Amino acid sequence: MTAKLYHATPFEGQKPGTSGLRKKVRVFQQPGYAENFIQAVFDVVERPADSTLVIGGDGRFHNRTVIQQALRIAAANGYGRVLVGKGGILSTPAASHVIRKYGASGGLILSASHNPGGPDEDFGIKYNTANGGPAPESVTEAIYARTLTIDRWLAEDSADIGLDALGTVQVGAMTVEVIDPVADYAELMESLFDFPAIRAAGVSMAFDAMSAVTGPYAIEILENRLGFAPGTVRNGVPLEDFGGHHPDPNLVHAAELYDLMMGPDAPDFGAASDGDGDRNLIIGRGRFITPSDSLAMLAANAHLAPGYARGLAGIARSMPTSAAADRVAEALGIPAFETPTGWKFFGNLLDAGMATICGEESAGTGSDHVREKDGLWAVLLWLNILAVRGISVDELAREHWARFGRNYYARHDYEALPVDAANAVMAQVTGALAALPGQAFGPLAVAAADSFSYADPVDGSVSANQGLRVMFEGGSRIVLRLSGTGTEGATLRLYLERFEPASGNLDAEVGAMLGDLIAAAETIAGIARHTCRTAPDVVT
Repeated sequence: MTAKLYHATPFEGQKPGTSGLRKKVRVFQQPGYAENFIQAVFDVVERPADSTLVIGGDGRFHNRTVIQQALRIAAANGYGRVLVGKGGILSTPAASHVIRKYGASGGLILSASHNPGGPDEDFGIKYNTANGGPAPESVTEAIYARTLTIDRWLAEDSADIGLDALGTVQVGAMTVEVIDPVADYAELMESLFDFPAIRAAGVSMAFDAMSAVTGPYAIEILENRLGFAPGTVRNGVPLEDFGGHHPDPNLVHAAELYDLMMGPDAPDFGAASDGDGDRNLIIGRGRFITPSDSLAMLAANAHLAPGYARGLAGIARSMPTSAAADRVAEALGIPAFETPTGWKFFGNLLDAGMATICGEESAGTGSDHVREKDGLWAVLLWLNILAVRGISVDELAREHWARFGRNYYARHDYEALPVDAANAVMAQVTGALAALPGQAFGPLAVAAADSFSYADPVDGSVSANQGLRVMFEGGSRIVLRLSGTGTEGATLRLYLERFEPASGNLDAEVGAMLGDLIAAAETIAGIARHTCRTAPDVVT
């Protein structure tokens, strides 16, 4: 077998977003499209000779095809060893752990996360660096620059390998190890959490794996190791099209779980994860927990799990995530960090030991055990806390709000907008920022307004234009930003947050509590006028 050189012509638009390159499958199926991007990655990332690469994905349509080609390209580019999950499967947090545990120089994760899968749906590739985390902007910008000039890609002239049996094969001079995708991750979880306490607590549970990558992990950990009843894990077999469903663990796409948990036969605890296993949904019997509240509640109680008994160094959240976690950090006397959206911004804080727990409002929560958000980790930490405290999700939430106050919160997504319309909304708000402070919108008085910019406290890098913020007196706010995770058109996200102090109304209907903010946002941004949409596509 020998490496062959293939002529390449650059494709437009191969710029990684907040979590890699995401496009429709039909875009990735163009001859040379995936190959150009993978070669561009290998052309710019730092790695020693004969280094180790990790490859895996969420099992969606087109994963196996791209994995086979990525193996041939890696062999032709001098990698010495590749670790690939059996069946091409590795959840995103498991891939991060494998990179870190085996000293790999990086990894290719093939996923479009919570986006739908199938021949007419979405696909994605992202590169994670040696720390196990998503490539920082300096690397993704270099990859993009290379895609604009790439003129060739290299691949070993070899046949496909078998991905469905554990073992070792050669691709050219490179060794490929097909590994158990679950074992290393399950061992890590068992080291962090008190499995005997969870087993002894007698909590009943329903977990929806959404026909996505978390199924095998949840079955092994929840049913086999923790002893939950067979069938606790629903939709546990990863499917290339996620069963025709949208694998996003929110109240729209996990409505069946929500209905169960709000019904008369609800188990004690309900949870779900997404396409690639890095997001989570937490619902107690009769009580939904927003991702922002989940971050705060986990941080306030993390010391109850063995892996966090030493306490937390700090808490980090993305800017659109509610400030609930900041109030916990203040009470604990530890730093709180506010970063742009994108897990890569947490990497420096975690590596420097400045933060222990991180979270995003988009249902991502994690810690310094890996360098990705981690859906099952969050579920297990919740189970550990409930087991030790001996209370329900609802009781824990009520106690938390009675101590810290409540940040009523919602996100309104306007999906697949014409780009011009989305940009017009952002332009209107940007133009109004300087004049907003001091203005009143109903009962709301603007205290400050800005375009969020982040200066990394570790390396000093600055990331500007990361979203528009309008802050009101009393701790409420609205935030607008354009999403970097869509594959068609533009997605406008409007975040609404109302702070209610511990002495206030802590158990009201969320929509009613946010009504004044919704009205203010429409006046300030003109979303309906610019987009011709009278309501968001998704509310979470």
